[in-house]
Amino acid sequence: MSWMKPPYWHRGDVEEGNVTRPLYPMMLERPELRWAFVRKIYTIVSIQLLLTIAVSALVVSVKPISHFFVASSAGVGLYILLIISPFILMCPLYNYYQRHPINLILLGLFTVCISFAVGLTCAFTSGKVILEAAFLTAVVVVSLTLYTFWAAKRGHDFSFLGPFLFAAVIILMLFAIIQVFFPMGKISTMIYGGLASLIFCGYIIFDTDNLIKRYGYDEYIWAAVALYLDVINLFLSLLNLLRAADD
Repeated sequence: MSWMKPPYWHRGDVEEGNVTRPLYPMMLERPELRWAFVRKIYTIVSIQLLLTIAVSALVVSVKPISHFFVASSAGVGLYILLIISPFILMCPLYNYYQRHPINLILLGLFTVCISFAVGLTCAFTSGKVILEAAFLTAVVVVSLTLYTFWAAKRGHDFSFLGPFLFAAVIILMLFAIIQVFFPMGKISTMIYGGLASLIFCGYIIFDTDNLIKRYGYDEYIWAAVALYLDVINLFLSLLNLLRAADD
């Protein structure tokens, strides 16, 4: 079985008293079990994305919904609540991610809150730009996923990306804060969208690699959340980039 051959083993040093050990203990199990886990994660993420598409389409097509969030103070307050709700829901998700069906209920609420935010972003964007961003997102996600599986089978490891991606997200957040207080125009928005797209492409590779090698069977909620957020953030980054270019 190719998954159990080197370089998935670390050869120990006899003089130092170390023994040969697996680099990724999850790779020692039967491949059928791991593939079942992978299919389960992608099934959950697919359902999340379908729910996001449905909610976003509702927000875009029913104009009073988007106007309510923009035109009224209550709508603005509700919009802010929808933005911060996913961060609030992360706390109970962390505590109950192994408790079925509470974990799935919390995951559903988490997805709906993000879906409304995505829908409100799309409501004030032209249909052509939305379709272009969705098409590019689908192509990039499928391509990077296939590449990561291919690379992992040949022994490549992407765990080194973690610190760099985290630092890049911090810089991206600071960039966004500066943009809020000191807007720098369309070119700056395009640069921001391009950088964010590259960063979340890296996260797709990183989290897919973790899915293959590191996530335990009881961590399917966190694996699904990570991949779902990667896809959504990539879509929103491309949407901002294309919208700025279209303007």
